[in-house]
Amino acid sequence: MSRIAKEPVIVPQGVEVTLDGQKVTIKSKKGEMSLTLHPTVGATFENNELKVCQKEETQESNMQSGTARALLHNMVVGLDKGFEKALKLVGVGYRAAVKGNTLNLVLGYSHPIDYELPAGITAETPSQTDIILKGFDKALLGQVAAKIRAFRAPEPYKGKGVRYADEIIHIKEAKKK
Repeated sequence: MSRIAKEPVIVPQGVEVTLDGQKVTIKSKKGEMSLTLHPTVGATFENNELKVCQKEETQESNMQSGTARALLHNMVVGLDKGFEKALKLVGVGYRAAVKGNTLNLVLGYSHPIDYELPAGITAETPSQTDIILKGFDKALLGQVAAKIRAFRAPEPYKGKGVRYADEIIHIKEAKKK
């Protein structure tokens, strides 16, 4: 069994887990998420511990058990504490603003970009060049952050664009005559 799958997922107070065959549903005050497990993997829940087990002793079952445990852990942590991703705008005139469920971005194009945030994701802008995305679904949050970054990816000569707050951009040296 994979080393990751051997570790149980500790379920905190306020998070409810329901097992229905291969379907695992996790609920809290923030929302609800469900995951259908691979046929070679099973799950048990007792004493506030969610454990993933293999039904077969195959390499695929071993891989799927580790993946299932990681996904279930992310669901529990997301519904308990939530996830956060920070983006930074670097460039003259680049700015962001949140209006309701829409993120308005000015990124040096001839038009502003209005990005509609999906359900479960919220954004705040502490300053005009900082964006903080929050949500309980880690995969969806990462996808939204990647999509916003793709509107103007950091370029390698001046470093202008949308980048993750902890991202390091290696600046290339300009061509010399």
